Amino acid sequence: MSVLAAGFGLFWGAFLAATILPGASELMLIGLIAKGIADPWLLVLVAGTGNTLGSVVNWLCGRFMLRYQERRWFPVKPKQLEAATRFFNRYGVWTLLFAWSPLGGDALTVIAGTLRVPLVPFIVLVAIGKFARYVVVAGATLAWPGL
Repeated sequence: MSVLAAGFGLFWGAFLAATILPGASELMLIGLIAKGIADPWLLVLVAGTGNTLGSVVNWLCGRFMLRYQERRWFPVKPKQLEAATRFFNRYGVWTLLFAWSPLGGDALTVIAGTLRVPLVPFIVLVAIGKFARYVVVAGATLAWPGL
């Protein structure tokens, strides 16, 4: 597998994992690092960028498309939106550092759009959390004996 193909697949896997698909971009990252396909830092950069941009799609959904929240394709279920709204209202914009979380992270990014969080602070906070997660996954993979 070429570095370009691996990067392309990882980017889109991470992007989609942040939006409409329950994803396993961490597993993709682990597999690519274990196979030595590319430099781990490059793979973290690709995964983090794709996942952050996927969250921007969620922000756009919250900002402009919340009226479609009952549709099947909408990235967050109503219960998740309600819980994320309570959490966001209680702790504020800093909750976006937890947008990487598989439980409610996507909902937080939709809520941020709904509440009109400015895009630049949104991207900065979401990216910090998402890149940190991928750095931890990459570090654990590299530290794991036998991989």
